[in-house]
Amino acid sequence: MAGLVTAFGSGAMTNSISEISDSKLMFVIGANPSEAHPVIAAKMRQARRKGAELIVVDPRKTELAAQADVWLQLKPGSDVALLNGLMHIILRNGLQDHDFIDHCTSGFDSVAATVAKYPPDVVERITGVSSCLLEQAAHMYAKAERAQIFYTLGITEHCWGTDNVLSIANLAMMTGNVGKPYSGVNPLRGQNNVQGACDMGALPDVLPGYRKVMDEDERLRFEQAWQVSLPSLRGFTIPEMFTAAVDGEIQAIYIVGENPVLSDANANHVSHALRALDFLVVQDIFLTETAMLADVVLPAASFAEKSGTFTNTERRIQMVRKAVEPPGQSRTDLEIITDLSRRLGYPMDYAAPQDVMQEIAALTRIYQGVTYDRLQEYGLQWPVPSLDHPGTQFLHENGKFTCGLGWFSPVEYHPPAEGPDAEYPFVLTTGRRLYHYNVSTFGKSAALSEHLSEELLWIHPADASKLMLIDKQFVDVASRRGRIKTRIWITDAVPVGLVWLSFHFPDAPTNQITNDAGDQITRTYEYKVCAVKISALPT
Repeated sequence: MAGLVTAFGSGAMTNSISEISDSKLMFVIGANPSEAHPVIAAKMRQARRKGAELIVVDPRKTELAAQADVWLQLKPGSDVALLNGLMHIILRNGLQDHDFIDHCTSGFDSVAATVAKYPPDVVERITGVSSCLLEQAAHMYAKAERAQIFYTLGITEHCWGTDNVLSIANLAMMTGNVGKPYSGVNPLRGQNNVQGACDMGALPDVLPGYRKVMDEDERLRFEQAWQVSLPSLRGFTIPEMFTAAVDGEIQAIYIVGENPVLSDANANHVSHALRALDFLVVQDIFLTETAMLADVVLPAASFAEKSGTFTNTERRIQMVRKAVEPPGQSRTDLEIITDLSRRLGYPMDYAAPQDVMQEIAALTRIYQGVTYDRLQEYGLQWPVPSLDHPGTQFLHENGKFTCGLGWFSPVEYHPPAEGPDAEYPFVLTTGRRLYHYNVSTFGKSAALSEHLSEELLWIHPADASKLMLIDKQFVDVASRRGRIKTRIWITDAVPVGLVWLSFHFPDAPTNQITNDAGDQITRTYEYKVCAVKISALPT
């Protein structure tokens, strides 16, 4: 993990959205921008029209995969083997950036020794991707004038998601595609303020600005500013919270703007955990499935009903301005949290959102030069270290990493936590659809429902024929954790043995069957690989 932190900090995009339309080569892995990030997908199409090359790594034939110069249709969960295979080919042909490796990084020899064990024939057996396509992709990426890598949840939502990210970092550093325009490692955030929430410490082991809670000097800065004692140990991740609730280690949970009854893997376990609590508070703009289990529901204002800032996927801090009044008894998050804090005995004296930003700038180095006046027009990309700094278009300029040298991290391939077998012969993977949003908490729209009103399980024609299924037929989809009912869509966009679902529809709660096995470091659920069986239901 140290290599990832040293090289790429918070997991934000190293580069900027504006660069994409002039990209020379785009390497898209574990991402479907056409449906999950349509604005960025539009930039990618612009780049293609200007002659940019495109490599797509995806088990499904997505719109972008269909347009790619090279489409690597790998088996879900085999990303590390594929990436090591690409690096093997690059090193075998002497295509690495020797100067960047020698002057800007450390630990290269250990990665070189690891990827030596992943020649194309070995990688083909693991991933299902042909050796010739691996060779073609490796040469394209390494020889490109500048190359950008884009990834999303198809990389991180695995038991070995951290290893996947480390492998991507290794590939980018090996070819010197860091610290300059039209390059870098660019994770695409799935919601409008995920980046901002992480920046502000909404992770179990960091304070705002990614300062470790275990660091006594950093902790002291916040303790002095807030006049409180802060814990010195990391907190629970989300999966750990639910396990602790079942075990009686946690008696109360306060959930803000999340609907884990539908959004979290093995959702039946999540519901059980929430019911085991002594006290549950949910703060949201709708009465979600999770809120229905709460002892207290705090009605919140939506984005259009409050002022403040969001920080987006390219690290851009942007103003959000109140357009309408919150309806009924709903209140802004700032009002709710400060009022609650006062009633618990800790007064928070913020007259307006501007006061919060002033405190953020005072305590958070990457936001140090941010003020509301400076954000008025286009916002600023962090780090913004001073009031006269224009913001940062791309990170690690000229290979100068925040913490010194970029660390290579040798990573071995490990299979997913759960694979197909005689009882559960299919692999299920999940994703998003263009016309719906997450678990449809924000998707209560008649127009969207009219366009796509129900879930459809994607299944290959050969598999459908073997099971004697017809298009749009209802089926039972079962895993070791639960079962759901849904219709099918017969399509060759998925390979034989793989089926696909989204998770937008409460009537077919996909996450009741997904696997809650977690990443070894982050504990992120393995949404992208689980074993299922499919059986016909009466029409």
